[in-house]
Amino acid sequence: MGQKNVTLSVNENIYEDYKEFCKKNAIALSRSIEVFMEEKMKKEEEKK
Repeated sequence: MGQKNVTLSVNENIYEDYKEFCKKNAIALSRSIEVFMEEKMKKEEEKK
């Protein structure tokens, strides 16, 4: 499966704080967003 570049608009302060959080915890920011998206879809599918 390939990679897709995306552009998002998010609150600047939240973005900067989360970026620092990821850096301090050795988490890839983009991967953490992927995981969030996967979990969100899984939860919605479980509701059906």
